[in-house]
Amino acid sequence: MSNLLSLTSAQLKRAADIKDKIEVLTKELTGILGASTPAKTEAPKARRKMSASARAKIAAAQKARWAKTKTAAKAPAKSAVKKSKMSAAGRARIAASAKARWAKAKAAGKTKL
Repeated sequence: MSNLLSLTSAQLKRAADIKDKIEVLTKELTGILGASTPAKTEAPKARRKMSASARAKIAAAQKARWAKTKTAAKAPAKSAVKKSKMSAAGRARIAASAKARWAKAKAAGKTKL
């Protein structure tokens, strides 16, 4: 088929004649043998049917899975590590040292530490 461009006009004409002869012979053969035999078609595969009880079991299992995830989402997981909190005295010491640093910086004429 890819060589159609390289064929001469005489070769193309001969190929068309041969194709026409094939079509005539095919029609004649069909007339002799009778109606053309239909191509074999595969019957569509029957779908499997699930019983109502099996479907109910699957639905119940899925509901149980959802219930499990929903209860896990409602109850927040408690972390094993306690979050450390700073005491008021510790916070006061840090604030006092920051004020002292700034007082020293301002006394030196600085605007940035």
